[in-house]
Amino acid sequence: MTPDEALRRIAFLLEWRGASPYRVRAFHTAAEAVRDLPPGPVDTEQVRRLRGVGPVTAEVISQASTGSVPRYLARLQAEADTDAGAGWALAAASTGDCHLHSDWSDGGSPLEDMAEAARALGHRWAVLTDHSPRLTIAHGLSPDRLRRQLRAVAAVNSELGPGFRLLTGIECDILEDGSLDQEEDLLGRLDIVVASVHSKLRSEPGPMTARLLAAVRNPRVDVLGHCTGRIITGRGRPQSRFDAEAVFAACAEAGTAVEINCRPERRDPPDDLLVQAAAAGCRFAVDTDAHAPDQLRWQSSGYARAARIGLGSDRLVTTWPLERLLAGRSG
Repeated sequence: MTPDEALRRIAFLLEWRGASPYRVRAFHTAAEAVRDLPPGPVDTEQVRRLRGVGPVTAEVISQASTGSVPRYLARLQAEADTDAGAGWALAAASTGDCHLHSDWSDGGSPLEDMAEAARALGHRWAVLTDHSPRLTIAHGLSPDRLRRQLRAVAAVNSELGPGFRLLTGIECDILEDGSLDQEEDLLGRLDIVVASVHSKLRSEPGPMTARLLAAVRNPRVDVLGHCTGRIITGRGRPQSRFDAEAVFAACAEAGTAVEINCRPERRDPPDDLLVQAAAAGCRFAVDTDAHAPDQLRWQSSGYARAARIGLGSDRLVTTWPLERLLAGRSG
């Protein structure tokens, strides 16, 4: 067991137990810090010098670097229920990620780096979903810029070769009337469309419900992104109010996947709505909403949430082979 794997497993088990996002994130951050650590033993003080590594994570790294199971991990595994192993297996079965950003919009890295990071994680595919034009603060893509990006994605795929494919996509704003913030013909050329609300998040439940229903029933939409828009860290932001029963029923009927957003500040939908969406028969996309390569590693926390409520891989489109994912757009 490498230090990176030990830290990721700890983060998963903490998420499984419902630990705070801050605590879970600390182990993901430490895992990223030691990703390129050379093999072989290291001592605690040596790794304490690495940015993002604290006393607890340093001890885990030191113990794992000798090939042993860190005491912290051993304790969590001993305390975990029997379903936790199945949850970790679910995370290991991930084939892709439906929601990631590059520096074409508000991400921090070129799309080539995001694709390579996804492939390095063992993904078979990942969807580039930079923002649509209305979200000007995120440098959303005009139709002309999106057309140029389609050509850039094709060029990247020709360089990457077989075994991995960067899919074309967009995180498209759901406008106030429920329509989508991009040209219809362009949406039809994309592999995957994630639709999200980014404006007037505190609308009354009636208008917000109508807005979401129109979007999830749109045949161009594949995934409903971070459905409540909540932020649970820092100053925070309350979740949007809407008729969840109606929206999730519409998602299930249309085959639109509900996103389990893995960003630590989102964890969207909340647990109660996640259970409600599962009961409605929805499909789900376990997505990182990554804006940097290291954030692609957040996905295991979403699988922990999915496994905790009994979802299997058949309901999780991010464990599907590419062929099934693309075929699933039509049902």
